Amino acid sequence: MKTVSTSKSHGGIQGVYSHASSACDCDMTFAVFVPPQAAETPCPVVWYLSGLTCTHANVMDKGEYRAKAAELGLVVVCPDTSPRGAQVPDEPDNWQFGCGAGFYLDATEAPFADHYRMYSYVTEELPALIADRFPADMTRQAICGHSMGGHGAMTIALKNPDRFTSCSAFAPIVQPSTADWSVGAFEKYIGHDRAAWRAWDACALVDDGARFPGGFLVDQGTADGFLETGLRPWLFAAAAKKAGQSLTLRMQEGYDHSYFFISTFMADHLEWHAARLKT
Repeated sequence: MKTVSTSKSHGGIQGVYSHASSACDCDMTFAVFVPPQAAETPCPVVWYLSGLTCTHANVMDKGEYRAKAAELGLVVVCPDTSPRGAQVPDEPDNWQFGCGAGFYLDATEAPFADHYRMYSYVTEELPALIADRFPADMTRQAICGHSMGGHGAMTIALKNPDRFTSCSAFAPIVQPSTADWSVGAFEKYIGHDRAAWRAWDACALVDDGARFPGGFLVDQGTADGFLETGLRPWLFAAAAKKAGQSLTLRMQEGYDHSYFFISTFMADHLEWHAARLKT
């Protein structure tokens, strides 16, 4: 692991790091905020997964999480959204696919299966590195994300219900198998058999019997331009109600899809996670 940069913030350290990833077969960059309490004892971890076109840097620069994370004693880990590099297949003119659009799944189709293994990266390789190199209490983990990252957080929580205490999302893509900005990526990453897509779709996972005991908190802006065609939180609300899956869905009047929205409610989400990480 290489240290790209470190800066003191709110008594803690905001760092950016890189390493050679075996899961993605390329160098990967990620950010970690370590709160001041970690100087005395390992602290619980909140994973934040970013959305389409983003890197680790978007939430680090605009998410406004450090003051609250320092107050609550939370390590915040922000992975990148996809593999990157000259050897990684990409469609530079397509913002909904390729670099910046890994969708937190493990691709099965050539040539993408060699690199686009973000599920394995986020659930196996990077956690092992965090556990080894940072003062993180890996027995207490929560996960959240935005848009594509909200999809990632929710599906990862449903597939790993014993690992995470809680899961939250800002404007998640709750049913990517039918959303306009994810169907094309799913076809290229996973193939044309839509039955295989269900493993990477929060609504389908709940319909198929997956449950997350920690419950979900979802914030969605009513002025989000992607609400009707890409996000559609009411689909997950219906699936959750039918399944008895705990969900708190908050429609936030007048908010859009931007980090102005995310930063407004970031402290709420961190407090929500912290309360559950203490139990």
